[in-house]
Formats: sequence, structure tokens, C-alpha cells
Amino acid sequence: MITTEKKYSTQIQDEPKLVCKDHLVTGEEFQISEYENGILRTKPVPSDLGKYYESENYISHSDSKSGLQDKIYQLVKSHMLSKKAKWVRRYFKQGDILDFGAGTGEFLNKMKKFLWNVDGVEPNKTARDLAILKGLNLKPDLSELRIKKFDVISLWHVLEHLPDLEKKIQEFYDLLNEDGILIIAVPNHRSYDAEFYKEDWAGWDVPRHLWHFSREGLTEKFYDFNFELVDEKPLKFDSYYVSLLSEKNKNSSTNPLNAFYRGFVSNQRARKTGEYSSIAYFFKKTPKT
Repeated sequence: MITTEKKYSTQIQDEPKLVCKDHLVTGEEFQISEYENGILRTKPVPSDLGKYYESENYISHSDSKSGLQDKIYQLVKSHMLSKKAKWVRRYFKQGDILDFGAGTGEFLNKMKKFLWNVDGVEPNKTARDLAILKGLNLKPDLSELRIKKFDVISLWHVLEHLPDLEKKIQEFYDLLNEDGILIIAVPNHRSYDAEFYKEDWAGWDVPRHLWHFSREGLTEKFYDFNFELVDEKPLKFDSYYVSLLSEKNKNSSTNPLNAFYRGFVSNQRARKTGEYSSIAYFFKKTPKT
């Protein structure tokens, strides 16, 4: 069991810590401000968030392998699917799993091979259509799954996108079986690569990323909703990929050598501090008190 003390700040400053640019679609600037201890938020939140995902370069909604960046992403994703399945099966060899923000469905397809019963939610229609080609009928929202219960719910780089953060955490709690596991993978704004690239760090990804978490902030937030942190897994490839994107944000061109160096340094420092670029957290549902 991993334990943390609750350390919520009683005085949260509303002054922006950073001003970051949307490098993917509009070039608009957004503020990063403190929300709770260890949790930052993007301001303002656009009323039309959907348009900020309308880009051929938003790779999680496609299976593209056309460019170097796409090929690297898809290669790493394929490798990580096996790791993710192994992590899940440490808790349950088989069962019912919900992947929230399932993208084009690769992770669920992997779990089907281990004879899991799979369900997925993916708001983006383009991604859902690609999942259909793989035999997966993803739902656009949670409303169609209210009567079901799951042994595992996973969000692989999805929580940071959710406008209604607290509401969704409660819904995930209600959808889990007793002793169910909730897996949350998010960027870590206290990693070395985040500190080095500052406002150009690709992990900010404003305004698509509405929330920005530290290890302490995320753990404390889920503790409030009766989730106990039982494990963390570093996503070591993320430091390299995020650094590659950050180089482009900073210098208007990718520099693979610099990106590899910064990613390597980030992982090396994290071996001592635990502050990896991205981390997968494993929370166990506990009874409400």
C-alpha cells in the first residue's frame, strides 16, 4: 500500500503560473493556474472544446503511420499494449473492463485476446468508426453503461481532458465492483522534462488538457473519493515522445537528438525522485466511511 498525507493548501493563488500556446490547432494562449495542492488547471476553458481536437496531427484519434512521428508513436503504443495488459492481469486474470477514452480500441482488442469482456467509451466519432473496423462497438458516453459493473476501469491519458473531473471520478467509483481497480495514466508536471521545457512542454497540450497533475495532487484527489493508491508504473517512453514534441514547440522543428537526451535525463533523474514524465497509477476502490 502506498500512503500519503493530505496536504491541501488553504490558500490557492489564482495567478497564472504559466501562459502556454495551443501548438496543435489555433495558436491561442491559455493560462495554467493552481487549482488544488499539486493540481493545476487550464484557463479559460473554451465552450467549443471539440474544435481543438480537429487536426490530422491529433494522433490518438487515428491509426496513421505516415510520418516519422506517427511511426514512433504507433511502435511505442504497440509495445506498451502488452505491458498494460500484463499490469492489469496482476490484479485479475480475466473479468470485465471498461476503457474510458478508448481511442481506436487497440487496448481493448489486446484485452479481448486474454478473454476479457470489454467495453469502451470514446467521444470522438472518427476514432469510434476506426474501432468498428476492429469489431468494437464503443459508446460515445457513460450513459449506456450505467447498469454494468467492472473489475477494472482504465483511463490512459484521458483524465486530464475531462471538464467535469469530480463528477467523473464519482461515476467511476460507482461503476467499479467492490475491490475493483481504477487505472489512471497522466503526465506529471513535476518531471524534469516539464521543468526544462517550461511553457513549451508538450505535456501541457492546452486547451485539450484541462488538468495538470502531480503525484501528490492526484493521490490526494482520489483519496477524497475513497480510492487507495496501491501501485505506480512509470511510462518511460513518454519522456522521449513528449520531449520530441516539446522540441518542435520550442524551436519550430523536431530535434531527435536533443529530444532523446532530454528524455534520457528525465528518466535518469526520476529513478531517484519518482517524478517520471508520465505515470500510471493503480487505485483500489475502498468502502465509503
